[in-house]
Amino acid sequence: MLNCLSNKLTLFCHSRPPSSYSNFKKCVALLATPKTDFSTSSIKLADSENEPKRWLSYNDVIYPPQEPGEERRPAFVCHQKLNIKYSPKKMWYVACFVRGMSVDEALKQLPMVGRKGATIVRDTILEAQQLAVEKHNVEFKTNLWIAESFCGKGPVIKGMRRHARMRMGEVMYRYCHYFVRLEEGTPPENYYYSWPKTGPALLAQWVDEIRDRKIEGSL
Repeated sequence: MLNCLSNKLTLFCHSRPPSSYSNFKKCVALLATPKTDFSTSSIKLADSENEPKRWLSYNDVIYPPQEPGEERRPAFVCHQKLNIKYSPKKMWYVACFVRGMSVDEALKQLPMVGRKGATIVRDTILEAQQLAVEKHNVEFKTNLWIAESFCGKGPVIKGMRRHARMRMGEVMYRYCHYFVRLEEGTPPENYYYSWPKTGPALLAQWVDEIRDRKIEGSL
């Protein structure tokens, strides 16, 4: 292919002025440049200074000793996975799906979710579970539940896409960060806001809203 391009370049050189020859040479160099592969799930980007570092610092917090009659403080572990080649809007659905589940239940449900983010979330939970047992004094790895699970926006790389008639289009390569916190114990019965409410509860809420009203221009 390179021989064919060089032959065409020679013929073009003899039939065109030097300025056209230089432009054609630049086009050949662009075509011969290998394309970047963005298919990997997680890569190390150049600007590592802007990566979030606060989430893992919660693992280094030292709490004071507890009183004899005080309720035992459950152990927890925070973990994260950075620079995931996945849209943060798509990852948000998977992150909310596992929130409030036990670790065993989440590991059962995630393989049945037909999304790329489900595999990434599952691997992150398994890594956090191993860290909880090895470094945070958790006795049973099954006695954990997902207290927090959310994602954040990562770096966005702009690229070019070739269109017809020598036009170029802009394409965005989006990355995201995933954060999870596992806590020791059993998950709560109602993690999210329970709805619908009962009749008396709705009536009490309506009465409170009416009493909290303020008439404009009054004292």
